[in-house]
Amino acid sequence: MRVVSLVPAATEIASALGAMSNLVAVTHDCDFPPQVHTLPRVTSATVPAGATSREIDTLVREAASRGESTFHLDAGALRDAAPDVILGQTLCAVCAVTLDQVPRELPLEPRVVPLEATSLEGMYDDVLRVGDALGRAAEARHLVAALRTRVDAVRDAVAGRPRPRVACIEWLDPPFNGGHWVPEQVDLAGGRDVLGEAGARSRELDWHEVRAARPEIVVVMPCGWDARRAEREARTMPDLGARVVAVDGNAYFSRPGPRLVDGIALLASILHPGAVPSPGGAVAIEVRALP
Repeated sequence: MRVVSLVPAATEIASALGAMSNLVAVTHDCDFPPQVHTLPRVTSATVPAGATSREIDTLVREAASRGESTFHLDAGALRDAAPDVILGQTLCAVCAVTLDQVPRELPLEPRVVPLEATSLEGMYDDVLRVGDALGRAAEARHLVAALRTRVDAVRDAVAGRPRPRVACIEWLDPPFNGGHWVPEQVDLAGGRDVLGEAGARSRELDWHEVRAARPEIVVVMPCGWDARRAEREARTMPDLGARVVAVDGNAYFSRPGPRLVDGIALLASILHPGAVPSPGGAVAIEVRALP
């Protein structure tokens, strides 16, 4: 079976199900697990490397106003990959190619599997859907069960502790809150998200609104960036009278795949030091301590 992934979360799900050998092409953004770096790419982006938050926001808005995207599918590369299965997403034209960009005519008619998660439960459903398409339904059920067990362990570890007020920032210029599954991650990690609502899309804010929400901890998780880039961006933020921590949004908060559970554990380690260990490899950078 030949599988093409059009979104990093799908690549991570396929890998977690033991189907790395079936992947024949992925997106330019796919970077986990490391083995994917050897695979052909079927997408590209028009955003230049090193662009600032504001420049990226401007480019995205301009493309949207023209009915376009800053992410593009290489139809020729997709045809060359000759997929039996295409894994894609329908949620966000800003952060990935959407399935409506797939050419209607390919040499073989592949099975198209949409990832549609807007919540943790939705991610579990996506895992099961991908597992069914790849002939790995049993592996998918086992993976979902293991992820649920890990989430329950975090929730139990922080139960009964004071729940700090948390503001999650997924973009900084202009600021946006973390949406969809992020408020749910905060809740499971033992915090109270003061900006978002579980399942709702992220929304543009201003810093006065963030300050007015009186967060005790601000977690900076820019979509698509790692913790070091998040730290650099966070140092440009106004003083919000809160502790500020930068994390790898790209790995643990932007992609609705199995590592969302690592994101819950990471948040719990930030909100409740000592209660839950930080997941292996995860980085949380203290930008500003408590006032």
